Amino acid sequence: MQIIKSLFFVAATAVAPLSWSLSYDALGLDALPPGLEWKRGNLGPVTGSPKAKSGNTVRQHILAYPLTLRTVGPDSNSSTRGIILENQWSLTGLNANDESIVPVLADSWAYDEDGKTIYYKLRPQVRWSDGEPVTADDYIYTLEFMRSDKIVAPWYNNYYSEQILDVKKYDDHTISVTSAVKKPPVDLQLAISISPTPQHFYVLDDNFVLNYNWKIAPNTGPYQITEKSIKRGKGKYVELERKKDWWGDEFAQWENRFNVNRVRYRVIKDNNVAFRFFERGEIDLFGLVLPDLWHQKAKGELYDNGYIHRLVAYTDTRQPARGLFLNQADPLLADQNVRLGLHHSMNFQKMISTVLRNDYERLPQHYTGYGEYSDNSIQPRTFDLDKADQYFTKAGFVERDGEGYRINDQGQRLSFTVTYGTSIHNDRLVVLKEEARKAGVELVLELLDPQASYKKAQEKRHQIAWSGWSTGWRPAYRQHYHSDNAEKPGTNNITNTADPELDRMIEAYRASEDEAEKIDLSKQIQRMLHERGALIPSYQVPYTRLGYWRWMQLPKDNYVTKTGGGLFDLFDPVAGGLFWIDRDLKKATEEAMDDEQPFDPVLIENTRWRAQVD
Repeated sequence: MQIIKSLFFVAATAVAPLSWSLSYDALGLDALPPGLEWKRGNLGPVTGSPKAKSGNTVRQHILAYPLTLRTVGPDSNSSTRGIILENQWSLTGLNANDESIVPVLADSWAYDEDGKTIYYKLRPQVRWSDGEPVTADDYIYTLEFMRSDKIVAPWYNNYYSEQILDVKKYDDHTISVTSAVKKPPVDLQLAISISPTPQHFYVLDDNFVLNYNWKIAPNTGPYQITEKSIKRGKGKYVELERKKDWWGDEFAQWENRFNVNRVRYRVIKDNNVAFRFFERGEIDLFGLVLPDLWHQKAKGELYDNGYIHRLVAYTDTRQPARGLFLNQADPLLADQNVRLGLHHSMNFQKMISTVLRNDYERLPQHYTGYGEYSDNSIQPRTFDLDKADQYFTKAGFVERDGEGYRINDQGQRLSFTVTYGTSIHNDRLVVLKEEARKAGVELVLELLDPQASYKKAQEKRHQIAWSGWSTGWRPAYRQHYHSDNAEKPGTNNITNTADPELDRMIEAYRASEDEAEKIDLSKQIQRMLHERGALIPSYQVPYTRLGYWRWMQLPKDNYVTKTGGGLFDLFDPVAGGLFWIDRDLKKATEEAMDDEQPFDPVLIENTRWRAQVD
């Protein structure tokens, strides 16, 4: 067994199959720099309620069963991946209101004067699901794991090689993590506050992808996927159970939190069907952000009689990137004139004002809501038939065929397939389709299963993907727009953007150690992306809306945060796990429904963060 002080020294070495835990040599606490200032941070904006009751099962739904339980490698990027990763905690977290650093798996931390390194004191109480202790070795192993070509995850290979340079062990519960570039303290934390990887569980060999498709990896969070949901529930449901001897129960930070014993996600492939399950009391809560749900369907006796409560909570946060992602590997979409003509052919304002009842707002660009890092001068291109005509004419699509669609001199129609993964969006896309016809553009709508839609985009087989991407602390350009991630399956560059000048800007942004320069580069990149036009941005939503049965209970205060965390979030270590199910209220509700006895209707509007939105 090889003993190493730091993975940095063996990064280029081939990874041998592991069948036991490695023990990495410790540098010793005397190797720490003198005079380190150890910090513990703010525990966060929320606390559990002393009224919380433990027990019961919360029932939710997912649209598709996962293709694998792996969180890296082929087919791993599903909605279930988020559920798994939310129970695989990191060293620290982010306060959901003031965005300061919160302790999680690390008890305290100290910053090196180099601006690239953070020292962490690990909580010795932390255990894996199987009872094994989490030690410094598991953090060093994270780099070995993420750098290995056996996991078939190029993005992770790159990030953990080029952005995280080293992890060092000083003793079993003291480590340092070093970034490739100097960053401000909070940015540095979010870049290198890594999760441990259970080295005693994984074997890195040529069969890794196949061998770990359905193995349940140990984690550090309060819940773990059950064997039953993999063996008996496969294709039907995913179930997680609360750990009976979870290490976090020793800490006041998580007192009266993560109260339910079981979480079950039932596979229901159609949201309309799922809503019927919700109103039958077979699902406990349901997102009502969609205008037709909020204004039309979430009405009637169930709500008027107070059996189901409704809640709207405003946020002030970074906006997910939603819209039409154009695959520039497609010969038609490789032409910038065609792309910009499409921008002016999409009548998003009509979609928003009709189907979406003016509840939503137009999204300006991919990176909206990132404070100084967003270029707020960028505005989305509007529906303009004259401008569309100018661009399409430059592209050679002048004449129209018998159905009114533009054709070039070879008779090729200006036609595109739009791939999407939920029938909820049918009406929205029909508006775009009908309005685009006025510009001479044919949109062929291709509705697939959510997993199939996502897989097609990840494999770069789409023309146009109607999609959305989550946010991060700072704009992340490399994964979406660097040429290293173009023309490769399994990466997030689904527009196949490959531009040497843009690559240079992205690399400069990643490497910059000066915040003012980084902000300037960020805005320059956004202007370049806007000019390229590979994304036609759609809309943003400045709130969350929910319906939930009255037996679902929340603390009286502090359940809504600036970023939208909290509410009925299940697993987040900073703001999640606040709710509980009141068995007595559930029984009383079911009896009242049987007897047709009403309660007062409940509509909660939390506007704490609305001023910032407006």
